[in-house]
Amino acid sequence: MIEPSGRRERKKAATRQKIADTALRLFLERGYEAVGIRDVAAEADVAVTTVFAHFASKEALVFERDQDFEERLARAVTDRPPHEPPVPALHREVQALVRHCTADGSASVRRMIEGSPALREYEESMSLRHAQALAAALTADPHLSRSATACRATARFAIDAYALACRADDPEATVDEVFRMIEAAWEAAAP
Repeated sequence: MIEPSGRRERKKAATRQKIADTALRLFLERGYEAVGIRDVAAEADVAVTTVFAHFASKEALVFERDQDFEERLARAVTDRPPHEPPVPALHREVQALVRHCTADGSASVRRMIEGSPALREYEESMSLRHAQALAAALTADPHLSRSATACRATARFAIDAYALACRADDPEATVDEVFRMIEAAWEAAAP
């Protein structure tokens, strides 16, 4: 995540984080469905409008690192060294993201997401958006000679690797296994 540079940006980022942390704590304590935006605003000592200034929906409070996640995946492709193929760079980034989603304390968040139809639906729509952004980064790279279809499929599989790993008994092995398939498919798609 890019750190804000100015005082105003730092204050906004701190407020955003306070709201997200408060919401997650309340959701885990009381249950996602039992907590409303007004509850979050009151507990975080901000106005409801402030919550909505930082988060578009209640679901977005749970996935507060959504934008960072999407940017990190795209940067894995766009910021890699010129000689490095994109799949190993994506593999490393997905492994790092999986370590975050499986860190201590994350199991209760995963259970909350799995137990809420609204959160599962939001997560799926978020995954589709992430895959589209990643596909756009792959397609835009002039050094990659793959079709748009190959780029879209690779992006979707990378996102699915993350999703599968976050639910797996051995997350790192799951990412490695899926990325072996992604690598083979990427090579097979070469002109």
